[in-house]
Amino acid sequence: MKLSLPLDEFKKRRAHILKKLTKASPNAMAVIPGAQLQTRSRDTEFPFRQDSDFFYLTGFDEPNALLVLAPNADDPVQIYCQPTSPSEEVWHGRRLGVDNAADALGVDFAASIEDADDYLFALLDGAEQVFYPHDKPELAAQLSMIADELRAAPKKGHQAPTAWVDINPWLADMRIIKSAAELDLMRQAAAISVAAHKRAMRFAKPGKFEYQVAAEIHHEFAMHGALSAAYGTICGGGENACILHYTENKSELRDGDLLLIDAGAEFAGYAGDITRTFPVNGRFSAEQKALYNVVLAAQEAALATLKPGSDMAKAFEAAGDVLTTGLHELGILQGDARDLMENHAFRPFMIHGLGHWLGLDVHDVGTYTQAGKKRKFEPGMVLTIEPGIYIPTGTEGVDSKWHGIGIRIEDDVIITETGHENMTAKVPKTVEEIEQWMAG
Repeated sequence: MKLSLPLDEFKKRRAHILKKLTKASPNAMAVIPGAQLQTRSRDTEFPFRQDSDFFYLTGFDEPNALLVLAPNADDPVQIYCQPTSPSEEVWHGRRLGVDNAADALGVDFAASIEDADDYLFALLDGAEQVFYPHDKPELAAQLSMIADELRAAPKKGHQAPTAWVDINPWLADMRIIKSAAELDLMRQAAAISVAAHKRAMRFAKPGKFEYQVAAEIHHEFAMHGALSAAYGTICGGGENACILHYTENKSELRDGDLLLIDAGAEFAGYAGDITRTFPVNGRFSAEQKALYNVVLAAQEAALATLKPGSDMAKAFEAAGDVLTTGLHELGILQGDARDLMENHAFRPFMIHGLGHWLGLDVHDVGTYTQAGKKRKFEPGMVLTIEPGIYIPTGTEGVDSKWHGIGIRIEDDVIITETGHENMTAKVPKTVEEIEQWMAG
């Protein structure tokens, strides 16, 4: 089982940024921070999770670190990290340390994070453009303070940077296309997520609780090296399935209800993201089956559009047409079929989008438009396709037999040279497959 990317991959990513910096201006540089530990309560912290952009460029998984890329410096790639400290490490775990960082991370220079301001003062002095993530206010404050010091000493020949540029668009454009090595890790994240969903289907029964189902899922993740979920696991039984980001997971599962599970493993930093909806007692009712098959047909229609040169809008239209037709045929939507289609009449029953990019973040970076047009799919892009129908109890104008039903079906898909690869197709998905698997 592969647990990480090769060091050369991180070097290539940094080299790409260095090349872009050189083109941007004669003396440009970039500063990218790692994540900090976050307090959970009083003197305890949440489990550490590295900033995705920092991890993408370094593979370094310790808090309180900083990456500097300065093509005109004697050492273009610099890392600032926590120094070794036996007194700290005996409490909080081993650190890579400054002495080991350069070789282990493949960078040109390493120093203590405690000395970063002094080094940044020299690096920022005379820099024309400084690229950094504009969504990091603590880093912005740090850089601003150093710039103020430079401005205050013009007689000493110091000069503050003249432009501050957001580096996030560069990183998003890089991250949206996955390398072959990244795709291998994502397939592993997907496979672990598949195993967890199949286990949950076999475990769920009337009288079990949503949190017990979630525990089965998390146990399966951990047993395969995915020590955390990629996002808050959703186990919504019955009416709870109509809450899109339901994470309370406290209710008892009832005979006759559906259970919607939206869960994905995080493996080697990469996210899986699967949703399946199935009957708690193992058998769909007539209404559940009818509505489920509409959602499934919508997903299949959307998946059929996925190939290089297509886009998310085409997938959305394909799914929307099927949802509208299906809801009309079931009497949930009423009126002229053509008007319903043109007006996207299904939208009150599916208020979320059809899917999203997937990668180091479950809702991964990357725009859905480019130069004012819909962004075309390219090989190496990874996305989810997840249509749904939600009819909360009390929905006006809809027969009560449909009330309390929430259904979503989601898979993780790679755009390939010739079409697409569904990484999560092995989770039972048709009515027959689900009922068979649960009966087993």
